[in-house]
Amino acid sequence: MFLATAAPQGGGLMSFLVMFVPLILIMYFMMIRPQQKKMKQHKEMVSSLEKGDEVMTTGGILGRISKIKDDFIVVSISDGIEIKFQKAAIAQTLPKGTIKSIDE
Repeated sequence: MFLATAAPQGGGLMSFLVMFVPLILIMYFMMIRPQQKKMKQHKEMVSSLEKGDEVMTTGGILGRISKIKDDFIVVSISDGIEIKFQKAAIAQTLPKGTIKSIDE
């Protein structure tokens, strides 16, 4: 009695690589690279902060930088009210006069 056996499929590894490599490249250019670019821009923005800059934190608090020390920033949110933040908590810098235009 002879049993029919399927012939082994050739190129299994090669077809896997042909599908896998483009998938990795697509993931790199669509997900990893943009995130790295965004992190680099944020790091540059944080390192260029100066006293008097108007900023918004990741929590949405607007204020003016009154002091900068190492990895921390003191943000004045109103007359006599200051809050300490880590530099990484600053989401963006605002154009000069933004806070004044909101108060009016």
